[in-house]
Order: sequence, then structure tokens, then C-alpha cells
Amino acid sequence: MSTKNFRPFNLKKTIRPGETIIQSLLFVAGVLSIMITITLVYELGKEALLFFNNPDVTLAKFFGTTEWQPGIGKYGIWPLVTSTLITSFIAMLIALPLGLAAALYLSEYASPKVRSILKPILEILAGIPTVVYGFFALLFVTPILQSIMGKDNISVYNMLSAGLVMGIMILPLISSMSEDAFSAVPRPLREGAYAMGATKLETSLQVVLPAALSGIGAAVILGISRAIGETMIVAVAAGSGPNFTLNPFEAAETMTGNIARISGGDLSYGSIDYTSLFAIALMLFLVTLVLNLISQYVVQRFREQYE
Repeated sequence: MSTKNFRPFNLKKTIRPGETIIQSLLFVAGVLSIMITITLVYELGKEALLFFNNPDVTLAKFFGTTEWQPGIGKYGIWPLVTSTLITSFIAMLIALPLGLAAALYLSEYASPKVRSILKPILEILAGIPTVVYGFFALLFVTPILQSIMGKDNISVYNMLSAGLVMGIMILPLISSMSEDAFSAVPRPLREGAYAMGATKLETSLQVVLPAALSGIGAAVILGISRAIGETMIVAVAAGSGPNFTLNPFEAAETMTGNIARISGGDLSYGSIDYTSLFAIALMLFLVTLVLNLISQYVVQRFREQYE
């Protein structure tokens, strides 16, 4: 075949004005999100610094004591931190296994007709206002727990009922993101497992689940952040006073609950109660950041086993 008159294709990339505009908008959106995060951290840090500049406030008192009453000189943050972690842990104990089970069923077992019915019903839970969840925990879940365990063993306001209902609230988030991750697993992986003689359950748990672990990790991280940042459920059902306890049957105030309660009153700018809100908010941000980093590390370690 003669190549005398052969002309190679022009592989030079054609720049389209529309693509340039989209790239520019995406770049601006990315930079803007980073700037907003930096601004939030700056404002939290600036106001929290006013709290720590108080002569009575020291890091030793803040991290080394277990009583939180800034108005009377008690600055131990641990009652708010422990109650936040306990309610979030209970919530994830409910949301994670139930959410993954629902996602596996919708992705691997349910027919298209059943999925079209169950998934919208499940996602309705995400649209219920959190204050409704709070009163549901207080007026429905707590009486059931008291009837099972006895009124003397569990308080009217308690961390257990708040954590259980928070888990129900987070469940649609976990299930929806996990189901999307399961659906994104390539079909040949499933067919290869079936060809090796694996059952549907073995394929789901040993092939699909590990392959979708990055998506599940993202769902877990968002679920943890959602639980830690929840306000109305814990404000209504968990209690309204700082209490350093590890007993989920007792009342205790979380960091978000304390911020909601204190900020609702009349606070003068620069007062110790006012600046303490920003110290709590900064601590909440740091706790969420640390838990997210731990979750990402754990997910990455598990992903390496299957790569």
C-alpha cells in the first residue's frame, strides 16, 4: 500500500469555548469551597482565642477537668465531648449495619419493581425534620426503653434514645450512598464469582462489598459527621445539662446541644459564655476532622487488601 499521499490525522486538541467556561466555573467553585472552609476555621479560631485569652482559662483546665460551667469558672470540656461521642457511636451502631443491609438488598436481591417502591420509602426518612425525630425519641422511644429496663434505670432524657433515633435518621444517607457504590461495581466481577461457584450471598459479601469499600467509606465518614453535628435530636431528647458520664441511660448534653441552648439566651459580646460557644465549636470541628481522618485511614488500609 502506497503511503505517498497519506496525511496523518491532526491530533491537536480542539479547544471549545463551552468547555473552557465549564472548567473555569468548576475551578472557581473548588477555590470558593476551600476559601469558605478557611474562613470558617479562621473565624472559629479568632473568637475561640478570646476564650483562651481569659486569665482563668488554661489548657490544663480545658482538657484536664470534667466540669463545664464557664459562668462559674469550670472549663472542663470532657462532659460535652464524651456525650457527643457516645450518642454518635450509638447512632452508627444502628445506621451502619442496617444501612449496608438495606443497600445490599436493594442492589443485589431486589427486583426493579421492589426497588422502585422501597427506595423512595426509605429515603422519606431523610426528609423528616430533625425536631420531629427529637420528640419521637423523647415521647416514643424513651417510654419503650423505660418499660423494658424500668423507669428507675433509665432517665426521661438519656443518650441512648437520642442515639437510636439519630441512627434511624442517618440510615437513608448510609443506604443510599452504599447502594450507589454497590451498583457501580462492574458486572464482570459478579459473573466471575458465579463462574467460580460462589453463591449470591458469597458474591455480595466477598466480592461486591470489598470492591465498593471506598464508596462505603465515604458514606461512613458523612454519617459520622452528620451524627456529631446533629443538634435538635440531642437538644430535645439527650438532656440539657453537662454531665460527665459514660452511662448511655443517663442525661447528658452534647456540644451541639450546649451551643443551641446557650446561644438562645441573651449573651453580651465578649463575655465568657459568648466566647465559650466558639471554643466548643472549634472543638467540635477538630473532633469531626480527627474522626474523618481515622475513617479514611481505616478504609484505605482495608482497600489495600483487595487491590
